Amino acid sequence: MINPTEIIPGVIFYSYLSAMRKDKVAFLEHNTLVMQVSGRFTLETASEKISMERGEMLLIRKNQLGELTKVPLEGEDYQTIVICLKEDLLRQIALEEQIEIGHKYTGAPNILIPGNDFLRGFFQSVLPYVHHPDEKITQTVGMLKVKEAVQLLLHTMPELKDLLFDFSEPYKMDLEKFMLSNFHFNVPVEKFAQLTGRSLAAFKRDFQKAFGMAPRHWLQEKRLTEARHLIENRHRKPSSIYLDLGFESLSHFSHSFKKKFGKTPTEWV
Repeated sequence: MINPTEIIPGVIFYSYLSAMRKDKVAFLEHNTLVMQVSGRFTLETASEKISMERGEMLLIRKNQLGELTKVPLEGEDYQTIVICLKEDLLRQIALEEQIEIGHKYTGAPNILIPGNDFLRGFFQSVLPYVHHPDEKITQTVGMLKVKEAVQLLLHTMPELKDLLFDFSEPYKMDLEKFMLSNFHFNVPVEKFAQLTGRSLAAFKRDFQKAFGMAPRHWLQEKRLTEARHLIENRHRKPSSIYLDLGFESLSHFSHSFKKKFGKTPTEWV
């Protein structure tokens, strides 16, 4: 989420929009519970696309890259409440409840939570703090609300324990497969290293071995080659693809494209 209202700084956020917005890159560092008040929320990662509307909840697993699309629907604006389930709080809950996890979570990374009276009641209990931002709840009460959310999630789906309380380090995943699926996300090389379970030094070393060049050089080449493919074969307009390929501006994209291929993207068309 970009520029949301913070109900509890760093923990509970509220987002409101009256027009569609697409956030190309979201680095979802923490386990996150998204509660949809109105409108449609869509999360698209390299492996799946999942949407929800009014009254639905989605639990998003930590350490993911994704594209967020927020769409007001007919007769209603877009409104959502986001609760960040940070690891230090989850560790505290695990200690208090004597929860032990002996294995790494390998299930679905994003889970739609089925509604029930308890969760609907919790949902309603958070809305007053959104509607009265001038009467901000204290940090203590905010943490109690987050703990309540965790308890209700576990009551609704006990199997979520494995997802929420997996404190293991990211395993060293297939770097080549991961990068080919996620090269279009505009995030620092350090984040790619983290997501593949490597230190920055190990990531650069393994990357050189897999692709024969440095990460930043490869990312630029891969994005430009994909851009040319989309322009030549899919007849896409340069202005419609540069953000989707990880370029920060159309001018930067055009300059880089011309430097590599000798023509600007519009001349290539």
